Amino acid sequence: MLDDMNRKTRAAAANMNVKVAAQKAAPKKRRSAKNTSRKPLYQQVDNIIRQRLIDNVWVPGDALPSEIQLAAELKVSQGTVRKALNDLVAENLLYRRQGLGTFVSEHTERRALFLYFSIVGNDGSRLLPESKILKCAEVRATAEEAEKLQLEPGEEVVRFRRVRFFNNVPTIMENITLPLEHFPGFGTDVEPPNNLFRFYQSNYGITVSKAEEHLRAVGASTEEAEFLGIKKGTPLLEIERVARILDGRPVEIRVSHCETSNYRYAAERG
Repeated sequence: MLDDMNRKTRAAAANMNVKVAAQKAAPKKRRSAKNTSRKPLYQQVDNIIRQRLIDNVWVPGDALPSEIQLAAELKVSQGTVRKALNDLVAENLLYRRQGLGTFVSEHTERRALFLYFSIVGNDGSRLLPESKILKCAEVRATAEEAEKLQLEPGEEVVRFRRVRFFNNVPTIMENITLPLEHFPGFGTDVEPPNNLFRFYQSNYGITVSKAEEHLRAVGASTEEAEFLGIKKGTPLLEIERVARILDGRPVEIRVSHCETSNYRYAAERG
């Protein structure tokens, strides 16, 4: 009887091993494409065009292929291409000319300024400021600068200070820091102009596409009081901004201290 039980136990174990082996040998079912999480087609087209802008396949001022050509190349509908282009136009990366097509945006004098410059008159008027460089030097990045510019500690940067005028009245003091690797010769071989973003694009091939700002109130330093014609400690509006290129890399830190008795900060949303 004991022998019969042992035989039955061995047979059951053998059957179990066969089932386990069969389960291991069975091929896994492939996940259906319908079950795979994918971005909508227009976002995929957006990413392709965005990457081509990053890679300078199309540079500022260039005309893009027509919607029909892009749709044929990317094997999507013309409506999908149009939706992707609309989003890029809304981000000011592209612009349209009626009857001519879609073009890569350029930083013209007014566009480069007013797209990222938020100081207006108390009546809402926009003025073109003039600038004067006070000092400019190639130095080692501080720990804070290195972190914000995504540099290694101690990497070289260009740091300069300037005062900005509205109607010949000094109104804004700015401290600006740039990674030297992206801006060789800046401030030494090349004199920084009034409109920096346009200059970055035309001289260095660097197009600022986005920026984040942080605001707070600060008291005027002794130097700021002297240049702005105010008392030390007078409240100023501080705007700290990090500007980035299309792939998200930071290329500029700018800290502006603004005298706001005749001016205010204004930003559009939507």
